[in-house]
Amino acid sequence: MTDLERFYACLEYRPVDRRPFWTWGAWPETMQRWEREGHAAELEELHRRYGDRKLKYGGWFFPCPPFEKKAVSEDAEHLVYVNEEGITMRELKKNPRSSMPQFISFPVRTRDDFRRFWRERMNPDLAPRLGSDWREKLRAIRARREPFILFSDRWGGFFGPLRNLLGVERLCTLFYDDPAFLEEMMEADADFILAIVEQVLDTVSIDAFAFWEDMAYRHGPLISPVLARRYMLPRYRRVVDFLRGRGVEFIGLDSDGRIDGLIPVWLEAGLNFLFPFEVQSGMDVNAVRREYGRELLIWGGVDKRALAADESRIEAELTRIRPLIEAGGYIPFTDHSLPPDVPFENYRYYLERLSEICGRG
Repeated sequence: MTDLERFYACLEYRPVDRRPFWTWGAWPETMQRWEREGHAAELEELHRRYGDRKLKYGGWFFPCPPFEKKAVSEDAEHLVYVNEEGITMRELKKNPRSSMPQFISFPVRTRDDFRRFWRERMNPDLAPRLGSDWREKLRAIRARREPFILFSDRWGGFFGPLRNLLGVERLCTLFYDDPAFLEEMMEADADFILAIVEQVLDTVSIDAFAFWEDMAYRHGPLISPVLARRYMLPRYRRVVDFLRGRGVEFIGLDSDGRIDGLIPVWLEAGLNFLFPFEVQSGMDVNAVRREYGRELLIWGGVDKRALAADESRIEAELTRIRPLIEAGGYIPFTDHSLPPDVPFENYRYYLERLSEICGRG
């Protein structure tokens, strides 16, 4: 089987030659650690040897043109700057990816701010986003026998992208203070997503589409399921109905945190896969399968913390997810990027053992 054939067979609960699994990646500081350990040259070969291939594209949805990245101020430990999305943030100079930045201000406060941002930065035309030869690029991607996943990373959804515009606090209060403004932004993002995917689908087929939300923290979602159903579900349905009408079988969503309260809303909206199921937030892929059965396809859910421990902890984690691997409808990978407390030897051991469990030998 090709990686593409195996992807469909697994998610359709059909027989496979072996179970697919994916790699997620590591923080820059993790890569630096592996370089110090003398293993940087081995990583590419390790990924060639283990794990199925996928083609995941998400940068096409970002503001275009991007904001100029520019420093605002700095001291011995911190840098304050405006990023490519127009967000002003404070980060540690040392290992900035190892901790959350402090968000200082966001590009939108008023309707006029939003309309100007959307007019100037969110034109869905693919030519400035991918280049004038974007159709040829899409056809080259499609020619590969690997799953083509269109991921609307950070700017395709109805909570996450609005959070980028307004900040969490301002966004959450709008559900009560100004729902008309909220719905205007949600409708604009639905139009934007549809315009991009229509251009893609007029040129090639895709195998999966994923929204991006990141709308939960360790103990639960940032808004109630009631609000998600009232305001977000109709916009999901617009996109889902269009995609299904164009033959896209797998439509899902990426959100970190404890998302179990939102899963019924997403299923009602027509989504059929979710990822990455953060274990430290209480998400257990086995419990999710027991609750929703084959209705929900599951990606991810391997506790990355096990890889920072030792081989026995890795074995216990792989034993925990093995029944789901064998049942199908599941593609295992770590529940987020690997942090710098993961030794390279542990990562190699994890990939070797997961490969054996998945039948790769």
